[in-house]
Amino acid sequence: TNPKYDGSSPGKALICWLREDTVISNTLFQTLQEVSSQYRTANAQQSASEEEPSPDDDESGAAPAPEEGADIPYNERKGWHTFWLVDPLDGTKEFIKRNGEFTVNIALIENGVPTAGVIYVPVRKELYFGSFNEGAFKAAGIDYDHQPASTEIRSKAKRMPVSSLHQGVVVVASRSHMTEDTRMYIDNLRKQGVPVTLISSGSSLKICLVAEGSADVYPRFAPTMEWDTAAGHAIAKAAGCEVYHIDEKTPLRYNKEDLHNPWFIVK
Repeated sequence: TNPKYDGSSPGKALICWLREDTVISNTLFQTLQEVSSQYRTANAQQSASEEEPSPDDDESGAAPAPEEGADIPYNERKGWHTFWLVDPLDGTKEFIKRNGEFTVNIALIENGVPTAGVIYVPVRKELYFGSFNEGAFKAAGIDYDHQPASTEIRSKAKRMPVSSLHQGVVVVASRSHMTEDTRMYIDNLRKQGVPVTLISSGSSLKICLVAEGSADVYPRFAPTMEWDTAAGHAIAKAAGCEVYHIDEKTPLRYNKEDLHNPWFIVK
């Protein structure tokens, strides 16, 4: 374990590893195990103190489903009407490259729909959050070494989308997973006579860029899992956007038997 990590937050855990001189690829999975273990231990202690907790009981807290929950049988989790979906490190390649474009993602799923989401960008100290009832926000200067009160976060937050003046269509695409199908989608936009600007980013930041108004569309024609998109999906919906199947009509659903996402478009 990393002696500099005190278990206070996954964001701090990731920064501690970035500050080490060791090769990240050799320690990455130790990081994931350490952070996920903190969540599992905390939840187990909470559940043990309550009488007969159930996944869909609001008073007992929603059942957590971190990335490691992928091996939980569908017959067990199909009864989870309300649960937290956690990805302690989204953007593995960006983390290894040390480019700062990795995030911690937490989403609340209710009946297959992401209703609230939080995305933290440790290196940039930025926090995106949103819910159906409250809308979507972005807060800067949120330090992983400091646990700010919700009132402090709110005071630093700006409602999304933020007005962003740009010409034509701004497309955000994966920095590490650009595919031929994505290139074809962008080329088709250009053939319609629309000026197209392409920007690249990593992790769930791509969804956040659409939610905040810096980009107009994010096409993803490559494999992803539910925990990669759930938090961003909730934030995008709260900002007035949506995450659709490639038919651009059907929103993504969660806690499916197969946890892989279909190809999708955020707009």
